[in-house]
Amino acid sequence: MPLSQSYDPGTFEARLYAEWEASGAFQPRGDGPAYTILLPPPNVTGTLHMGHAFQHTLQDALIRYHRMRGFRTLWQMGTDHAGIATEMVVARNLALEGRGETRDSLGRDGFIEKVWAWKGQSGDTIERQMRRLGASGDWSRSTFTMDPLPSEAVVEAFVRLHEQGLIYRGQRLVNWDPVLKTAISDLEVVSEEEDGALWSIRYPLADGASYEHVEVDADGNETLRETRDYLVVATTRPETMLGDTAAMVHPDDARYAHLIGKSVVLPLTGRTIPVIGDGYVDRAFGTGVVKVTPAHDFNDYQVGQRHGLPMINLFTPDAAVNENAPERYRGLDRFDARKAVLADLEAGGFLVETKPHKLQVPRGDRTGQVIEPYLTDQWFVAMEGFARRGMDLVEGGQVKFVPPNWTNTYRHWMENIQDWCISRQLWWGHRIPAWYDADGNVYVGRDEAEARAKAGLGGDVALTQDTDVLETWFSSGLWPINTMGWPDATAMAERGFEQFVPSSVLVTGFDIIFFWVARMIMLTDHLTGQVPFRHVYMTGLVRDRDGQKMSKSKGNVLDPLDIIDGITIEDLVAKRTTGLMKPKDAPKIEKATRKEFPDGIIAHGADPLRFTMAALAGPGRDIKFDLGRAEGYKNFCNKLWNATRFVLMNTETGVAAGDAAWPVTDAERWILAQLDKAANEARTHFASYRFDLLAQTLYEFAWNQFCDWFVELAKPALNGDDAPAAQSTRRTLLHVLEALLRLLHPLVPFVTEALWREVAPRLGIAGDTISLKPYPQADAETVVAYSKADADVEWLKQMVTAIRRIRSELGVSPARQIVLMTREDHPLATERLHRFDPQLRFLVRLERIERLEGDPPPAATALVNDFALYVPLEGLVDLDAERARLDKELKRVEAELAKCTAKLASETFVQNAPMTVVEQERQRLADWSGQRDALAAQRARL
Repeated sequence: MPLSQSYDPGTFEARLYAEWEASGAFQPRGDGPAYTILLPPPNVTGTLHMGHAFQHTLQDALIRYHRMRGFRTLWQMGTDHAGIATEMVVARNLALEGRGETRDSLGRDGFIEKVWAWKGQSGDTIERQMRRLGASGDWSRSTFTMDPLPSEAVVEAFVRLHEQGLIYRGQRLVNWDPVLKTAISDLEVVSEEEDGALWSIRYPLADGASYEHVEVDADGNETLRETRDYLVVATTRPETMLGDTAAMVHPDDARYAHLIGKSVVLPLTGRTIPVIGDGYVDRAFGTGVVKVTPAHDFNDYQVGQRHGLPMINLFTPDAAVNENAPERYRGLDRFDARKAVLADLEAGGFLVETKPHKLQVPRGDRTGQVIEPYLTDQWFVAMEGFARRGMDLVEGGQVKFVPPNWTNTYRHWMENIQDWCISRQLWWGHRIPAWYDADGNVYVGRDEAEARAKAGLGGDVALTQDTDVLETWFSSGLWPINTMGWPDATAMAERGFEQFVPSSVLVTGFDIIFFWVARMIMLTDHLTGQVPFRHVYMTGLVRDRDGQKMSKSKGNVLDPLDIIDGITIEDLVAKRTTGLMKPKDAPKIEKATRKEFPDGIIAHGADPLRFTMAALAGPGRDIKFDLGRAEGYKNFCNKLWNATRFVLMNTETGVAAGDAAWPVTDAERWILAQLDKAANEARTHFASYRFDLLAQTLYEFAWNQFCDWFVELAKPALNGDDAPAAQSTRRTLLHVLEALLRLLHPLVPFVTEALWREVAPRLGIAGDTISLKPYPQADAETVVAYSKADADVEWLKQMVTAIRRIRSELGVSPARQIVLMTREDHPLATERLHRFDPQLRFLVRLERIERLEGDPPPAATALVNDFALYVPLEGLVDLDAERARLDKELKRVEAELAKCTAKLASETFVQNAPMTVVEQERQRLADWSGQRDALAAQRARL
């Protein structure tokens, strides 16, 4: 079937993907070495975003590349149950349905049933989106983190670690979301600077004690001396003072050090608390005296641990004041309690001063509510030993970060690790395998029967299972092994645990290097003695074109499918403004969207989006996504399409391998050498995860060298009288195009498959799909053997470019023939000129080439290296206009000459730059000087 006249991805992308998947092409095959990638499982909370599209493109490119190289490839697919996020989505959907159903009214079992229904819908959507992007993963092995096998792995890991004393239950401070009423991880806390206040409060000294208070200025001059019977404490959270258990000063602060060991009376409560000394205090902050509230501040918690202070929890799970506070504050919301406390402090003469103050406020990324440091009973993993081992595995090279500088980030986190809170007060997730009796004693087992048996309990003892679930990061931390069948030996054999663990590379974002990457390393090693993966390729974040993080609140989110299939501006505006946390922002977002996409988002197809992602994938840096780049790479796909149509139209009868001597022409030898260079560079860039350089190399070879130059250089042979040259050129066109399509396939799989199916039969290549054909292998001997042709054709390209520039600058009609005059005083150039006479006549419309004797007539001139070209102007142009052109060109060349001269006149440059760079600059100086002299001579002749 002939190719359509233009590139239209909508006509073939979905069809080709369905054919790939149905054929089993994505499943591990062959007996080559294993190459495995674990998909970071997307949350089943909606649809994929641009960050997913970015990472999935890179993973798919690696998988397709290694599949073509004969590896037994596995891209392990799956999704994550995402406890908190999924509960919130389902609860929000219930509210939108308007039937009065809520999480609490449904109860645990009823609500979980709703969540499972949502999971089926959302999970299917995510997989459809990935297919649309071209993800060639093994869907037959797709795993959900709450499937039976992963669930068994979670229980097994919990019980083993508990038996080893590495999981324990205890009371500690956690990040608490008072809306969700659960602990959350640091990753789910977003701290931003907000306007607040710093309140100074008088704490009276106990037992009538007093002291002489002295203050000095920055120069050491005394500014205040008075006797005080109180300390002034500075705080940004006055409501938590009701839970203070100490006042604290720096032990080296001369103002207060003598008061360490004394006591103060806590205002509004009448409790007496000690004055302690600790190096944590910043003497320059506030008054140099701070309150210590161990149950409501993470730093204070550490101080409390060091000094053995009591911990008073002031709040209920929904952040109302509890019974541990004076009666008049009980039941108040924490912020209402703040107002009441401040009013009472002022009325009692305790409030000294209120100052505006900027502070970092932690908020839950799901609810937007201020997070409360909260003292509660939770399950923890003891991390000290895990951290040491996790660091050893990276330092020893068993796991390598790419780029390697991320090792420093990993090390910093591991050296400052805290015990890991793994319990969550949710319903959706893996329920903790622990049971309690009536007295609160806890029993852990793989099921209730095992828990009873281990404790020697009879059936008459009533047990109740823990209502909490495990944090999502605990189950996803087992992803490298539970997807491969662990801990079931039969499943491990069936799923190829021995072959696919460790996986080859993990492609993930730097923002979860500790929360997920580190935990996979530690848990996989501890439970199986293996590392989970050999390499960790850290990607940056996908931001908008202005470098802003994409978020619903900013209204700058792009859906990958909208870019692939297209969307109207009205629908895009609706997407961005529906469900905003701040509806008042909708008009601003609509205005910005219409300005950014005045014509709406046109359909680009999957391949241009994929190529854009690869081209922007610099090592570890954030990428600014601009739809204009995708438009440019759509043009690239169209260029490839049109070049293929040209080749097919000129090779309609096909070309058998033995049809002719091959290759015949210098142009063929040149493009074959360029092909091998591109293949070699592509493999190098894949090995170093430099997708940006890979895209650059392939773009340059495809667009400039093949589609532009070789197609042009082929035309003289195709249209000439030399039959062997024409036949050989047809074969080379097909050969190089077919190899080029294989080079590009990992990045742009759809268009290359569609074109390959038309090209391959012309070469007699059998097979149904390009995806299972070998990736091009460079042949060093070819590059060496064709080095002369390579140099010769590069010279020819410079000749063509120089003459075309003259024609363009003179405004000569493309149909009009011109005369080229040269001197035969350069043997190599003269030989090349005679050899490429037919090509030059064809490509730049030469009437003839004349040998110049004596002075040239008025002519336009150009230099190719030091070989002078003259195009007589008589009858072609206005001589005054040519004089102006030469003056302009002389000015440009003299400017470049001045730059080189200045650089070489700099001793710093000459002494510090590499010798090769200095020599290169000297050669540039000589070249510019030669051009200046030639142009000046030409100008003088006019």
